[in-house]
Amino acid sequence: MSGTVEAKLAALGITIPAATAPAANYVPTVISGNQLWISGQISVAEGKFLAGKLTGEADIEGGRAAARQCAINIMAQVKAALGDLDRVKRVVKLVAFVNSAPDFTDQPKVVNGASDLLVEAFGDAGRHARSAVGVAALPFNVSVEIEAVVEFV
Repeated sequence: MSGTVEAKLAALGITIPAATAPAANYVPTVISGNQLWISGQISVAEGKFLAGKLTGEADIEGGRAAARQCAINIMAQVKAALGDLDRVKRVVKLVAFVNSAPDFTDQPKVVNGASDLLVEAFGDAGRHARSAVGVAALPFNVSVEIEAVVEFV
């Protein structure tokens, strides 16, 4: 039934925004067979960057919110490419980059913000393999950037 995933998101108070255009010379998605490869989506909502380097325990919740926004932006790209989020058969893989101070080591806790939302939206099909990597800087000083691979029908 079409709209099941978006109904779950609506119940969470989430509306999928329009997919954003690339900021440089690349495409936002590539379809290869039955897989959709989604370019890195940054933590931006309604034109406002969720930005800043994560430095300690106090930053984890803000980082989780930034990662959650990346997941929303990933779903926006999926919807733009496939027309319907219900076509997602499986979220296969996330690769997440967290703008981190040298001593910040809680990247997995931050990226759970994205992983948790994808499981809420897609159920077991939202469970995925994942990498959570600390980096020295990200574009526009955003806190998180996440790329994804999704299998679809």
